[in-house]
Amino acid sequence: MNLKELYQEIILDHGKNPRNLRKTDNFNKDAKGHNPLCGDKVHIYLKLNENKKVEDISFEGQGCAISMASASIMTSLVKGKEEKEVKEIINDFLEMIKEKESLNTKLLEEDEKIKLMCLSGVKQYPMRVKCATLSWHTLISAIDKSQNEINIESKEF
Repeated sequence: MNLKELYQEIILDHGKNPRNLRKTDNFNKDAKGHNPLCGDKVHIYLKLNENKKVEDISFEGQGCAISMASASIMTSLVKGKEEKEVKEIINDFLEMIKEKESLNTKLLEEDEKIKLMCLSGVKQYPMRVKCATLSWHTLISAIDKSQNEINIESKEF
């Protein structure tokens, strides 16, 4: 199996069987995101403990396979991480989607990086970049409590 096929398999798996697709019990941070261009919607639920570590994270929403796969992968990767680590992973991912060839973070294992790299193909399709990054921008908003709802259409790439 070549790398492109592996990436497609990961996206299809997470898109059809999203992990953490539910509402977190006793969440203490949340945010909604919307991509009006294609109709993707996501609601991120986050439970941070007193040490700002992600005890639980989940999402509800609907959208294309890329949007759902991205939210599924994201929630799986940041669970158990500290808030500052989560922000580092988010920034690294967003930079990779925009311009970089690979991820630089040391906070993820190799197999975790492969899961994120499977979304890198969207660079070739600007409309799909917004699908892949919707949940990530929404997570930033949840952490920072910056907006009630993210409109990805206004984000620059």
